[in-house]
Amino acid sequence: MFIKFDVFGKNMSVRREDEQWLLFVDSGMGMRTRVFDVVIPPHLKQDELAIYLDDIFHEHASESHPHVRLLS
Repeated sequence: MFIKFDVFGKNMSVRREDEQWLLFVDSGMGMRTRVFDVVIPPHLKQDELAIYLDDIFHEHASESHPHVRLLS
C-alpha cells in the first residue's frame, strides 16, 4: 500500500517494505521513481511521515505550497 503526499507541490508516496520505509516520486501518470537519497528512519510510525518529509524537504516550501499534505 502506498501512502501519498503532496510534498510542497510534488507528488510523492511512501511504502513500507521489509521493515523499511521507501520513498518515491509519483509521475502523475501511474509511474513511480524510487528516491534513494532520502532514508526514512524505520522506527517512524505512519502518522509521523508527513512531519519527517516536511523536515527533509522544507527548503522547497513556497507561498503556494507551504506544507506537506497527506493525500491518501
